[in-house]
Amino acid sequence: MNKKELAAKLAKKVGLSQTKCNEIVNVIFGAKAGTGIIATELDTGKKVTIPGFGTFGTRRRAARTGTNPATKAKINIPARTYPYFRPGKTLKERVSE
Repeated sequence: MNKKELAAKLAKKVGLSQTKCNEIVNVIFGAKAGTGIIATELDTGKKVTIPGFGTFGTRRRAARTGTNPATKAKINIPARTYPYFRPGKTLKERVSE
């Protein structure tokens, strides 16, 4: 399922226009700067928990030294922050059935 299909199913389920539902999906899940409620919260270092569904958050990976596999040269890999999703108990149980 892609974003357009998600908006169409949401429109059918709640009785709103598909255009309005597409806006709602963009407001919640948008990843561009300045959009998306979830992404904005993750930018500030906060977690977003949706009970029964799961938790979105960020983790920090420390800087480390790696090896270029082609040249065997040592390279420095900088520290970075990355997003993660941890599914909730209800979602895990539903999918595993």
